[in-house]
Amino acid sequence: MTTQKTNRILLGQIGAAHGIKGEVRIAAHTENPLDIGTYGPLETDRPGLTITISKLRAQKNVVIANIKGVADRTAAEALNGVNLFVSRDRLPEPEDEDDFYHADLIGLEARLQSGQIIGQVSALPNFGAGDLIEIRDPNSGDTFLYPFTKAVVPTIRVAEGFLVIELPLDAPEGEEEQD
Repeated sequence: MTTQKTNRILLGQIGAAHGIKGEVRIAAHTENPLDIGTYGPLETDRPGLTITISKLRAQKNVVIANIKGVADRTAAEALNGVNLFVSRDRLPEPEDEDDFYHADLIGLEARLQSGQIIGQVSALPNFGAGDLIEIRDPNSGDTFLYPFTKAVVPTIRVAEGFLVIELPLDAPEGEEEQD
């Protein structure tokens, strides 16, 4: 996910402290969770705070990390909820034209198969049951959520600035579920 009006990509979020020596749990959003430690210093959503991961290991569905300058549980607890970002230009370019970062889709025009423009991609949330794509109608400001699957989004043309939405059969046009 990219943040609004910046070129920062959310790589993960610090969770609870782990133990008494300053370790924290991190929910990593990288393909390989341990890769979050390879980007060097990470920007955060706290003004003036930059995080450097000095050591990490995988544990179930999170990574356990040591953060430079954090030596005890109290300091680790103070970081709970901090989002970790990297600048988009520090990420490698996708190798295949069918590969992309979710952040690259934000702002793309959403069209139906007929070519009719239905809005613009505003977010790609995941509430636990899979990725969704959020389309904002420019006229009403309403947002519509669709499953982000190949069946619903069969065509993505990042370089051309659009993607195609194939409306699910159970969501007739104009009656989509609203956010």
